[in-house]
Amino acid sequence: MKILAISGSLRTESSSTALVQALAKMAPKDVEFTIYHGLADLPHFTPDLDDQAAPISVINFRALLQESDGVIICTPEYAYGMPGVLKNALDWTVSSGEFVGKAVATLSSSPSEFGGSRFHDSLLLTLTALSADVVEGASLTIPFVRKN
Repeated sequence: MKILAISGSLRTESSSTALVQALAKMAPKDVEFTIYHGLADLPHFTPDLDDQAAPISVINFRALLQESDGVIICTPEYAYGMPGVLKNALDWTVSSGEFVGKAVATLSSSPSEFGGSRFHDSLLLTLTALSADVVEGASLTIPFVRKN
């Protein structure tokens, strides 16, 4: 089984990235667990490049998605929404269809008591538009991340 994990944060000390790294360490030996580190390399989405002339970073991202059996998206909440870099990455898959029928689990985190729950519905709405198979019971919101 191949799992692709995406952290929706570019921050060096990101809690979302730390959570994805912890999941990778807990993955069974027979699971190939890949963490995608290319969000910052994806250009701003434009339909003008959404064809055979897509940038190599987009081609590589799409290939990783195609090769995976499932995807874990772990992202912080920014201003009650998903980070722009994550939305941009998802936009690159609208016409190419890598998420169609793909099993997806979501984790969101926030330093507030809401744990990212305020934006989670918008993430799920975007994944629904992509025809992803959001696995029931495989979504988690984590409040008070980074609180001592």
